[in-house]
Amino acid sequence: MQTLQVRSPFNEHKIEEVPMIDADQGEKILKTAYQIFNDRKQWLPKYQRIKILEKTAQIMSERMEELTNIASEEGGKPYNDSKIEVLRAVNGVKLAVEHIGQIKGSEIPLGMTVSSENRTAFTTREPIGVVFSISAFNHPLNLIVHQTVPAIAVGAPVIIKPASTTPLSCINFVNILYEAGLPKEYCQVAVCKSSLAEKLVTDKRINYMSFIGSAKIGWYLASKLSSGTRYALEHGGVAPVIVEPDTDLNDAIPALIKGGFYHAGQVCVSVQKIFVHKNIFEEFTNKFVNGALQLKTGDPLQKDTDVGPIIIKEEIDRVEEWVMKAEQSGGQILCGGEKLSDSLYAPTVILNPSEDAKVSKEEVFGPVVCIYDYDDLDEAIRRANSLPFAFQAAVYTKNLDIALKCSQNLRASTVMINDHTAFRVDWMPFGGWDDSGIGVGGIPYSMHEMTREKLTVIKSKSL
Repeated sequence: MQTLQVRSPFNEHKIEEVPMIDADQGEKILKTAYQIFNDRKQWLPKYQRIKILEKTAQIMSERMEELTNIASEEGGKPYNDSKIEVLRAVNGVKLAVEHIGQIKGSEIPLGMTVSSENRTAFTTREPIGVVFSISAFNHPLNLIVHQTVPAIAVGAPVIIKPASTTPLSCINFVNILYEAGLPKEYCQVAVCKSSLAEKLVTDKRINYMSFIGSAKIGWYLASKLSSGTRYALEHGGVAPVIVEPDTDLNDAIPALIKGGFYHAGQVCVSVQKIFVHKNIFEEFTNKFVNGALQLKTGDPLQKDTDVGPIIIKEEIDRVEEWVMKAEQSGGQILCGGEKLSDSLYAPTVILNPSEDAKVSKEEVFGPVVCIYDYDDLDEAIRRANSLPFAFQAAVYTKNLDIALKCSQNLRASTVMINDHTAFRVDWMPFGGWDDSGIGVGGIPYSMHEMTREKLTVIKSKSL
C-alpha cells in the first residue's frame, strides 16, 4: 500500500503517514456512493441529517484544542488563526442544520390558459447526486466542512479529496461525522494521486464537482467533466484595495496588514494590491511598513506568532523570485524581501512595482503586499479592473458617493467598504467571477447548488 507522509511545513518533521487509495479502491468508493444515491430507500431523512450534524458540531466543540493543533501543525497557519478557523467550521455545521428546513420548492401557477386548466403544479428540491470535492491546504478544516457538510445536509453522498499537504484535518473531521452517526457511504475520503482524482471526478457517475485551488487545474478539470456534471470552482485573485484621502488610517492600516499577511498571504482573497491616493501616500506607506515590521514570523504552534510558513519549499522559492524580479523592474522593497528560513518568508512590502511584474499581474499567494499611488479615482478603478480576476475588492473612504461608485464600478464579486478583502462569514455568498472561478460558495448557497429542482404536475377534474 502506498502512503503519504504528512510533514510540518514549518520544520519538515513527519506528523503522520496516511494510506493512499489505488484505482481499485477509488472505483469501490465511487461505486458505493453511486449505489446509495440510486437507492432511495437508503436516503437519509431530514431529521436524521439534523441529528447527525448537531452531534457533529457538539463533538467538534468538545475537541476544539485538538482540531486547532492539527490544522495549525499540518497547514502552518498560526495557532490563533487556526482556532478561529475551527470556530468557523463548527458554526458552518450548525448553519447547515439551520438551512435543512429551507430546502424547498415552490408552487407553479396554472389555469391562466385553457390548456392548463384542471391542473396544479409544484416543484421540490432533491439532492443532485454524487458530489466529488477537491480541497485546498490553506483552510484544512473549514474548507472540508464547506465541501462536505452542504452535501450531507441535502442528502447527497460526497467524496472528498483533501490537499496532499493537509489531509489530517479532513480525515479527523470525517471520522467525527461517522462518530456522530453518519453512514460511512455518505462521506468518503479519497487520499490519492492527482491522476486518480481526475479519473474519478470525470466519471459519468459524478453529478457535481466542488473544486478549490489553482485556476489552471480547476478549469482543466471542468473541461474534462462528463456531460451534465455541474461544478463550482473557487480560485484566487489579487484583491485590489483603493484608499481615498479621507480614510481613517488608524482604522484601515491594522485591518489591511491583517488582510495582507494573514496565513502568510496564502488566502485566495488576501490583500495584494493597495492603491493609495497621493495626498496620503507617504503617511500611509510609512505606517503600513511600521505595522508589517511588528509582525512576528515563526512557529505556527506558538500563540504569539503572526505569520507562519509557506506551505512547500517550491512556493517559497517562487515568491522569492517574484519579489526579486519586481525589484529589478523598478519596485522598491520597503521591508522584507528575504527568506528567514527554508519555510519562512519575511512579510514584504513593495512600492510601485512595474505593472508588468508578476506581483502586479498574478496572485502572489505569499506574504507580499504591493502599494501604488494614484491621482484620480477613475484611474485607480481602471487599474484595479485591469486583470482577468474578479473576486473580492475593497475601498476605504468616508464619502458615501465614492463608496457606492467603487461598489458599482469595481469588477469584483464582492466589494468591501472600509474593511479588508479577506473578511468573510460563512453564510455570505462567496465565489469569484471570470478567471477567479464560477459558482457560489457559502454554506446555504452550496446547499442550493447541490440540489436540483423537480417539477410535479397534477391533472384532476376536481381542480
